[in-house]
Amino acid sequence: AVVSTQSTGAHDRLIRGRQGEDRIVEVPVGTVAMDVQTGKMICDVDKPGQMFLLQEGSKGGSLVNNYHGKRGDERWVKLVLKSIADVGLVGYPNAGKSSLLGMVSKATPKIGSYPFTTLKPTVGEVVNADHSRRVAIADIPGLIEGAHENRGLGHVFLLHIERTRVLLFVLDVQGFQLHHNLPHRTPFETFGYLCRELELYMPGLTKRPIVVAMNKMDTEGADDEFSIF
Repeated sequence: AVVSTQSTGAHDRLIRGRQGEDRIVEVPVGTVAMDVQTGKMICDVDKPGQMFLLQEGSKGGSLVNNYHGKRGDERWVKLVLKSIADVGLVGYPNAGKSSLLGMVSKATPKIGSYPFTTLKPTVGEVVNADHSRRVAIADIPGLIEGAHENRGLGHVFLLHIERTRVLLFVLDVQGFQLHHNLPHRTPFETFGYLCRELELYMPGLTKRPIVVAMNKMDTEGADDEFSIF
């Protein structure tokens, strides 16, 4: 909880009461402040150095309030961080998104041979040879079917895609199967289901520029699977 100092009323030694002090909460760029009670957005910190007033504090005693200090109101605010990146890596778990990010940037995401290795977004930066262009790439944790309904922490993952300019889908050329009790999806089906999840979460999201990267092309039968796609 962030609490400002209380203002004071006027008295015989101080004709005007003291105002409550400001409280400044520093947040990273990409933070959105939401009112917990109404669910509405208060502000969106999308540029460095921006400042927003979340809640007015208490007021000192003065002629306006008959020299009686006014107590500040209480407001509960939820801070949500949405990664800001030029490119967002989209794919099912274990598709190879983290490996790709680690190869093209200096980022060091956790890499494993099992699903859900990445549990929080990682942003890497790609710089061209003459350092005239920098591209930020966000490794979004793997999605599953039903992510738009918040299955598998879907909303926590999907909100980081909102700010990306380009969507880079990383697909396993052998398809994807989350569990042996669930159906196996071909690369084409995988792409379709991922697009569906994005659209159900935020209509129009797939209208952004899309690039498809087919991964694991060194596996047996990869060329045949790729030709079908």
